Amino acid sequence: MTYSGRFTCGLILWVASCAVQAQSELVVRVKPTNNELKANIEGYIGSLGNRDEEALLRFSRGAEEQARKAAQALGYYQAHIDSEVLPPAKAEQGPRLRLNVEPGEPVHLRDVTVRIEGPASELKAFRIPSSAALRSGAVLNHGSYEDAKRLIQNQASRYGFFNGRFVRQRLAVDPAAGVADIELVYDSGPRFYLGKVNFSGDTPFDESLLQRMVPFKDGTPYDSELIAELNNALQSSGYFENVRVDAAPGAAVAQDIPVAVRLTTRKPRTMGLGLGYSTDVGPRGKANWTRHWVNPQGHSYGIETELSAPRQNVGLWYDVPLDPPLTDKMRYAGGYQNEEISGTDTVSKLLTVGPEWHSKLPSGWQRVISLKWQHEEYKLGDDSGLSTLLMPGISYSYLRSDNRIDPHNGYRLQFDAQVAKEGLMSDTNLLHGNVLLKGLTTLGQNHRFLGRVQFGGSATNGYKSVPPSLRFFAGGDQSVRGYDYQTLSPKNSDGDRIGGRYMVAGSAEYQYSIAEKWRLATFVDQGNAFNTLDLPSLKTGVGFGVRWISPVGPIRLDLAKALNDDGGIRLHFSMGPEL
Repeated sequence: MTYSGRFTCGLILWVASCAVQAQSELVVRVKPTNNELKANIEGYIGSLGNRDEEALLRFSRGAEEQARKAAQALGYYQAHIDSEVLPPAKAEQGPRLRLNVEPGEPVHLRDVTVRIEGPASELKAFRIPSSAALRSGAVLNHGSYEDAKRLIQNQASRYGFFNGRFVRQRLAVDPAAGVADIELVYDSGPRFYLGKVNFSGDTPFDESLLQRMVPFKDGTPYDSELIAELNNALQSSGYFENVRVDAAPGAAVAQDIPVAVRLTTRKPRTMGLGLGYSTDVGPRGKANWTRHWVNPQGHSYGIETELSAPRQNVGLWYDVPLDPPLTDKMRYAGGYQNEEISGTDTVSKLLTVGPEWHSKLPSGWQRVISLKWQHEEYKLGDDSGLSTLLMPGISYSYLRSDNRIDPHNGYRLQFDAQVAKEGLMSDTNLLHGNVLLKGLTTLGQNHRFLGRVQFGGSATNGYKSVPPSLRFFAGGDQSVRGYDYQTLSPKNSDGDRIGGRYMVAGSAEYQYSIAEKWRLATFVDQGNAFNTLDLPSLKTGVGFGVRWISPVGPIRLDLAKALNDDGGIRLHFSMGPEL
């Protein structure tokens, strides 16, 4: 009996304790409704904690004062504020503190002066704050005033005006008259300059190579973006594991800031292995080995290979940095490829070698100018041959994407052309070109639209001498789904697929996100390879699929139906970024 009594008493005390610990609630009522003012008051006061009614009564006077400051910050200096403590709205809630706010007429700006003096006033990039909130007649907002000061100070820090100061900063408020005046005058003082860049650390590279990576010259006016560019340039060079760039204004001598860079060189060799699968080539393996630097001039070389049932290749390259070394390089490349595609009766053994000049242009385009010598032994159906071509070529590519692995918006443009002249180490005259356009946009987070268009064409006076690697085929995972890899092609009299002079392919796809990493897709593809431009017969494939967003990009599984050639349903599997 005694034990039961103690238990009942303990239960009552526990329930009472829970009631005391219930969270108190702040209720702010603004008349007329003003959501910005309401949110500002709630932010100023914050959480009420676990106060009981008596504690809220003691706190209410302070809450009114905080609410008044919150109102003044938005220009309401005549606000009428009163408070009351209310019992809990529900049993499991705590008591409530209600603030009733009548904002009254806000204070408006009368005279606004924002001015930059000194050398910064002549710098076009140095912006004077000019938002609508800082114009005569606007409602006073202390936050806008402070934002204007921060904008000026941040710009001064970015552009190297480290001795700048506000010679006048005044916010005068006349609550009775309902007006306020702002005066902000900033004297920038002299602009600092970037001095010599000094490199330290255990690096094997010539000083001249390192200096050529610096995106500015000694004596360039200070800009913190240039320091960030220097850091990014060194990081992206592929030579270093760690980069630290210091440009301290306190170390300046006569407004010249020395730039100190400490480097840690990466390991000279890396190796990569990879496995993949697609319905075009089946299982495939990739391997590469790279020597990232081989001498003080920053030369590098490597080897890469790919093995699959229809195609095996190996490539070698040797890179020489040019000027500037981060955007320009000369690559000496060579490779051998053996390809046998059963569905097209094609066999090709291709040897290529030649130099390539790689450049990243200021516009963002990637350009490659090449001189390729290729020797190809091939069989197309019952035809066989041996082709030798020396082809100058040029290609341009541009990628704009908001994410390298799984973009939501972006596009890719790619153009390339090659030419060969009979008699100049070539068996035939040939002009060969390709165009690839891809686009992706996302609407409302869940709706994705993808488009792809491909064109290819060649002009020659001896098409029978053109090898398979320079003929056009369509069909497959990246071309026209619903058809097997490279099975869309003109045929000879024996029915062998021999490739075409021209090719066109396009795709339109819609994807809908059903979960964070899962999407459903539906699509229509169309295209073909052909020998004449007179109303070519295009093949169409339609289907649906599923996408899983893996760490290396989307993995795509599609079921596609060919609408021509008696139809057919094929499963397509591929992976990688969509741009």
